[in-house]
Amino acid sequence: MPEALATAVRELTFGEAIKEAIAEEMRRDPKVILMGEDVAEAGTTFKVLQGLVDEFGKDRIIDTPISEAGFTGLGVGAAMTGIRPIVDIMFGDFLGIIMDQVANQAAKIHYMSGGKWKVPMVIRATMGATRRSAAQHSQSLHAWASHIPGLKVVVPSTAYDAKGLFKAAVRDDNPVVIFEHKISYRKVKGPVPDEDYIVPLGVADVKRQGTDITFIATSSMVQVALGAAKMLEEVGISAEVVDPRTMWPLDEQTLVESVKKTSRCIIMDEGYARYGVSGELAAVIQEKAFYDLDAPVRRLCAMHVPIPFSPSLEDVTVPNERQAFDLARELCNR
Repeated sequence: MPEALATAVRELTFGEAIKEAIAEEMRRDPKVILMGEDVAEAGTTFKVLQGLVDEFGKDRIIDTPISEAGFTGLGVGAAMTGIRPIVDIMFGDFLGIIMDQVANQAAKIHYMSGGKWKVPMVIRATMGATRRSAAQHSQSLHAWASHIPGLKVVVPSTAYDAKGLFKAAVRDDNPVVIFEHKISYRKVKGPVPDEDYIVPLGVADVKRQGTDITFIATSSMVQVALGAAKMLEEVGISAEVVDPRTMWPLDEQTLVESVKKTSRCIIMDEGYARYGVSGELAAVIQEKAFYDLDAPVRRLCAMHVPIPFSPSLEDVTVPNERQAFDLARELCNR
């Protein structure tokens, strides 16, 4: 959390921070609505939104039929008329169902109308494995949205960032897709200021200062990278951890400056490596910091398999602290 926020703070979970962001934005702007499956009385499958319907009613917290394509299209149309909808997609794996509405409609209407129309909507989607949800409910597909011009893509890792980025997304006039890691809702907790604040989209954050190697990590991998950095400290290696926070806009400058300082880089992402976010980040580093590198840019990503249901198999599909520690030692020749 930035030094400027030395004011009153509370410890909130990642999920509580998301809920607080939504509530505050709905109080601030009556045009903000939320729609999706089981978002009202049930408060979503993950109970993140529980209680919001009691304050805002069913006209603004809207339970929809089980038709992601239908209610996402409704959200696009509502946004075009001046509403600011938050569209809740229960699992990010269902992005395929809504891809036409997101990629061909929301992302393009502003450009196809010569700037006359805009689509100020937020799409909430989950990501991440290790929740025993099997192959169709455990993927991290943020690379899909990041590939599409016209979309902004947010991948928060902390409670502070989750709230600030969500509020910024609601206020943005562009369609924004937010990927929230399912494990983070209760497992990740941190200080969140009392007062209103936003985290600007397109600004990375250095979560830990270091001098020997840079971890560029997204979402849940930020916590893994921080754990590995602690282990590395015990063997005399100083690791810096940088969180891009948004896949687009991408703060290339902060990432490149970190790698130029440390001369080594490991990119950690829970998405698949093949044609994924990690490949794009690696390309940015090698193009803009090539002559400062003392070792190849390396990646730690999800294993390229459908996520298994078996706990013992699922756990090994996701990078862990030990793998990051071992790879960092190899790159540092220690």
